[in-house]
Amino acid sequence: MTVQPSSTAAAETSVLPASLRAHAKYLLNVYARPPLMFTHGEGCYLYEESGRRYLDFTAGIAVNALGHADPGVAEVVAQQARELVHTSNLYHHPHSGHLAEMLVEGSNAVRPGTFGKVFFSNSGTEANEAALKLARKWGKTQSAGKKTSTKTGVVAFSGAFHGRSMGALSATATEKYRLPFEPLVPGFRHETFDDIKAVNKAITEDTCAVLVEPMQGEGGINIASEPFLRALRKRCDEVNALLIYDEIQCGLGRTGKLWAHHHYADDCVPDVLTSAKPLANGIPIGAMLTSDRAASCLGLGEHGTTFGGAPLPTRVGVHVVGRINTPEFLDNVTRVGNQLRKGLEDVCVAFPELVAEVRGVGLLIGVEFRQDPSRFVKLCMERGLLLVAAGRQTVRVVPPLTVGETEIAEGTRIWREALEALDKERVASA
Repeated sequence: MTVQPSSTAAAETSVLPASLRAHAKYLLNVYARPPLMFTHGEGCYLYEESGRRYLDFTAGIAVNALGHADPGVAEVVAQQARELVHTSNLYHHPHSGHLAEMLVEGSNAVRPGTFGKVFFSNSGTEANEAALKLARKWGKTQSAGKKTSTKTGVVAFSGAFHGRSMGALSATATEKYRLPFEPLVPGFRHETFDDIKAVNKAITEDTCAVLVEPMQGEGGINIASEPFLRALRKRCDEVNALLIYDEIQCGLGRTGKLWAHHHYADDCVPDVLTSAKPLANGIPIGAMLTSDRAASCLGLGEHGTTFGGAPLPTRVGVHVVGRINTPEFLDNVTRVGNQLRKGLEDVCVAFPELVAEVRGVGLLIGVEFRQDPSRFVKLCMERGLLLVAAGRQTVRVVPPLTVGETEIAEGTRIWREALEALDKERVASA
């Protein structure tokens, strides 16, 4: 029996280039993607098969920290691929330990004693799954001697995005992600992000962990206040729950610090931190960093992965972290981030009917529109600038961390042209 595509799907497929139409019949259609086929990239640019160049201010959704086709990354990948790609978790190799050391010691150089152990996974979602399993085991260890443990609750927050596997999805509050797959994992509670009043009521003796993005990406570039994170830390200590920071998008240099929580005071530190996106500049990898205290509750065989921590991604991670975690690199992220944010503010201030706010830290910038920004994103794409939406009405601006003044000038020029076109459409339709 042949299933006919819907009229909408057929119409969308008909406008695709021939190469994409040929592939469409084989790929599960779960992504709304424009009809572009990118064949290669260089620095902050992607190139379509027609040869047209696009300025990429998505960086693979904050993944390509060092840009596309970085020569240093390419050299490491090629060399390691000739030596050893995979061993499984049965055997040791030198690169996972080296990367773990860099992450722990680099973190502790800013906040001594924060982390002691690292677990490597294949993605950010899997890093969050590891953290949630650690939290549930932590809760059981705190209930030693009891016949059953009630310390299983996890508190998460509105606007957060923690992944699409069942545990990470259970921690994600947004209904459009959750509803098709309910019932999800029980024991999760969602509170309003940055609402201090809800903290004491939400976090109880039955809470094993609190999971929060200190700076939300998918949610619309929402920055937690210091008093909110301090209240979470204090309440977790009172009930002996783990505080988990999801820094998959906001960490590893994106905000001008190694970790986003380094922008906050010493009494806001987490017990566990999850990382992924830029860690190997596009080679799949994730990481869970934990304090020694939290790590002590997991024993042999209680968690694992076949591919996580393999030689190839961890060696690339050593190269990437070594380049990002320097004062010069991080200071430059702050400098160009300020330049980009000011450039966007200077452009957007002329269009108050369209733009509500520009916000962000470093090169994690969000521009909130007064209406659905999808039309604006399309207008920018037509002019050669790639952007990605976030939250309900926000456009994320997350270019490679190596973006320079020339690319910023080009990006803000296209941004202005797209706003002018959108404003003309607004006036014409009024």
